[in-house]
Amino acid sequence: MAELNLEKRTCLRFRIPGATVSYKKDKLLLKKGQDYIEEFCPVLDISRGGIRFLSQEILKYESKVALKISIPGETVPLILKGIVRWYSPNPGKSYRYQIGVQFLTYGEKRDQNNPAGLTKIVALEQKFLDESGLAEQGRKDKDEFSI
Repeated sequence: MAELNLEKRTCLRFRIPGATVSYKKDKLLLKKGQDYIEEFCPVLDISRGGIRFLSQEILKYESKVALKISIPGETVPLILKGIVRWYSPNPGKSYRYQIGVQFLTYGEKRDQNNPAGLTKIVALEQKFLDESGLAEQGRKDKDEFSI
């Protein structure tokens, strides 16, 4: 009997060519004006629920991060908070790791993302989903990128 490849994700992933992310680790979130630790990390894909990007350093599993996502053609970056859900080596590539971050829920409370962030992601999804080829929810392509 063939094994079914069930996907846990409920949101469609899509690519935004040229998008980058900068991040702060959880302890730095409290410090206003603190610089981002690593900047301009390439975004591999994004969805309403999370983001996958390349990094030179490992982000600890379940650590909280603040993300500043820069989209080509957009004047204001998308600012979101999330939790690191996984990381994996990116062997033989110029970036050492792939990082997966789940966005915190959207709402008006302190530990939530501004609902305007979700609205922006939905708009980006509509713009880029047809172009990206990542609409296939069951697709697992962690090792496909050669950046």
